[in-house]
Amino acid sequence: MGKTNLDGVDLYELFGLTINASLNEIRTAYRKKALKCHPDKNPDNPKAAELFVQLTDALEILLDESARAAYNKLLEAKEAARIRHQHLDEKRKKFKEDLEARETAHFAKIKKQKTEEEKLKDEIARLQKEGAKLVQEEIKLLQEEISRELGSDVNNLTEDGSRYKIIIEWKGEKNDGENGGYNEDVLNRIFKKYGDVVAVVVSTKKKGQGLIEFKEKRAAELAMKIELGFMNNPLKLKWLDKNMRQTKNSGKFVNDSLINERDYESLVIRKMRQAEERKRLQEQILKEDIDDND
Repeated sequence: MGKTNLDGVDLYELFGLTINASLNEIRTAYRKKALKCHPDKNPDNPKAAELFVQLTDALEILLDESARAAYNKLLEAKEAARIRHQHLDEKRKKFKEDLEARETAHFAKIKKQKTEEEKLKDEIARLQKEGAKLVQEEIKLLQEEISRELGSDVNNLTEDGSRYKIIIEWKGEKNDGENGGYNEDVLNRIFKKYGDVVAVVVSTKKKGQGLIEFKEKRAAELAMKIELGFMNNPLKLKWLDKNMRQTKNSGKFVNDSLINERDYESLVIRKMRQAEERKRLQEQILKEDIDDND
């Protein structure tokens, strides 16, 4: 045998044959290949001589029964290893695809949950916005009605209509667009916890002044005793009716023990009931919207 290197060379493929080729097929293929690359026919081609030696060495292995059997076992082992690796690659590929699919489904679920949360937030914001708009419209109508009956300036209100009306004062600069943090909507939300508010009017002529009217005397008295507004800009309250000015809120934060215990308890219960009713109504509206979408 020559000294050529046959490592990594498929001897059958070198002759253009398969592993099941007969001895005659091997000899015939050798003659055809060897004639083409014989060194005498290719004196100027060193690769032809190298190929000729490879063919001769390959022929020697394939014509020997035991050498060929050993070589065939080597080929079969290599093929089995290739198939095993192929199966492993397929398993790895499938595992990777399954993992990616689970990750995609997981992130899609998270995204869907986030979208549902965003929808809920949007619905709550819509309810708050529409609810506030409806309240503003009602308050505006009441204010217009009161303005027609009593006049737009709170100082011109008559004594007969001022029993449960309270003048509200706070610090408001002339050029302050926020008017010290108070407007009709803010004042309405502050005072409605004491009872039904008939109307709220903020003076357009003088910053830091407004008027609120309660439906019931008890609600007005509670507001006079308790409400102080924002800590950074306290409210000062006084009765519009001069005959009722014995009860006055100076705008200073005082000890809670000075507040009538029964009135305070009544206020807390009222606030709790109002909060619970708002929560129940909001949940009912959301449930109806979800049922409609289903």
